[in-house]
Amino acid sequence: MKKLLIGLALAAIVAVAAAWAAAPVLAAQGLIRAAKAGDARKLEALVDFPSLRQSLKEELNAELVARMRRDPDIAGSDLGGLGLMLAPMLLSGAVDTLVTPEMVAEMVVTAEAPDPTQPPEREPGDARDSDDIHQSWGYRDLNHFAVTLTDRDRPDQQLALILERRGLFAWKLAAVDIESGN
Repeated sequence: MKKLLIGLALAAIVAVAAAWAAAPVLAAQGLIRAAKAGDARKLEALVDFPSLRQSLKEELNAELVARMRRDPDIAGSDLGGLGLMLAPMLLSGAVDTLVTPEMVAEMVVTAEAPDPTQPPEREPGDARDSDDIHQSWGYRDLNHFAVTLTDRDRPDQQLALILERRGLFAWKLAAVDIESGN
């Protein structure tokens, strides 16, 4: 009887550990399915929008500043300095407006972060071959799980969707990492 109880206790521990480790994978798969289906209600439940907005502001701001500094016309002009000061404010307002469930779906389907300085290249609902997007999955640490998306046509650009642990088994998309080979 004692061996049976010990066996059951060990089996329960293994089951909880397996569920704990698999939870972000299941959440990420749900996020991707909802994005591909265009299910805004499901996406709202799977995304921490205030955290995602803040993360996008930081990532896009860093990218914009890097682009401006690489451009000799902007970097060498007096107006370039003014642009560097004003860009974060303008970008912040654009990100607050842009980050919607539909935009999250677009990011997942295209493996691209939104560019508030450019109009959308395709119409919403425009089909895209999901086989063109490579996904890699992995823990960054115990509370952060990343799904890195790479469009096979642009292998030097990656978009990492960062899911954060919310409780023991719940996960939400809370951040992005934009990696560009530029």
